[in-house]
Amino acid sequence: MDISTAQSIKLTIVSATGLSKDALHVYLGMAVYLTLIVGTRRFRPYLGWLVVFIIACAGEWVDRRDDIGSFGYWRWQASAHDVLNTLFWPTVLTLLWLLKCRSKASVHP
Repeated sequence: MDISTAQSIKLTIVSATGLSKDALHVYLGMAVYLTLIVGTRRFRPYLGWLVVFIIACAGEWVDRRDDIGSFGYWRWQASAHDVLNTLFWPTVLTLLWLLKCRSKASVHP
């Protein structure tokens, strides 16, 4: 079984950090999300969430190709798990921001 360049990079990162792939998904999602939120002039967490979602889906598309090449089928449950791990904290923070905005709007008509 040949290993793709993408999988080789992932395995190198896992080996270098000592973190699991699940933990790396969580950290990557937060790093991208916070970088976008801090790096933009206007505070729009939902756009940060959308970018994290797109990046997570792109990564899983690469994994899908690798799965089909290696196993003959796509392990979509693993991909869904990875996307959920990547989006968990960005989703929580975005929902908290939306709730905060909503409560401010109801206090100041």
